[in-house]
Amino acid sequence: MKLLPVIFKRQLAIYAFSPATYFSVALFLALSATVGVYLNPWVEQGSGDLLVFFQLHPWLYLLLIPALTTQLWSDEADPGFEEMMSALPITAAERVIGKFMAAWVVAGMALMLCFPLVVAANYLGNADNGLIASQFAASWLLAGSYLSVGCFVCTLARQRVVTFILTIGLLLAASALSSCIDALERQTPIWIIDSLSALNPQSRFSTIDNGKFTLHDSLYFVSMMLTFLTATTITLNYKFR
Repeated sequence: MKLLPVIFKRQLAIYAFSPATYFSVALFLALSATVGVYLNPWVEQGSGDLLVFFQLHPWLYLLLIPALTTQLWSDEADPGFEEMMSALPITAAERVIGKFMAAWVVAGMALMLCFPLVVAANYLGNADNGLIASQFAASWLLAGSYLSVGCFVCTLARQRVVTFILTIGLLLAASALSSCIDALERQTPIWIIDSLSALNPQSRFSTIDNGKFTLHDSLYFVSMMLTFLTATTITLNYKFR
């Protein structure tokens, strides 16, 4: 893992010099703030948390995450570049982890830019900063799990349009799973409902987002990231062995 910091810094530089990064982050922030305010009289209520904003993140990440993941392997589309990378002492795991961590850091920076909402919550009333911190952590974990899915999709199709569509499709299916569970609740055995609920990232996110920051739910997102990053590494090793 000696060259992992090199991969990490290089991917961060790619994001820093890409206009698409700034556009997607700005769109995420604008929609999070405006839609949250218009959907709920948050200002009038003087709410002590930011639930009305964070509950939108599973859907807003459908715009931000695909925009970040399509840039993960964009610099390696050239066959000559792949041959050069194969000749260097860089493992597939280093490439996958380094690129993923860079994308996750960018997602974290996008979340940190929501800090004015924290200031507003403290100004309007008695804000529960512990709850707000758990909401930020839950959103970052959700972003990481979505990014790991997008990272895996990128190894299956390198074309940006195809990758973008596939990533949105998978994340949309994950986000919409709760609606399917509600529709099947009275027609399906309870053990199937419980199994689907356990696999539903949005329900896990909602639990942490409501202030119930349990190790069990956190490990769910961590295991999801590890699973998809491992699958990405195996796929790269298979394609370039």
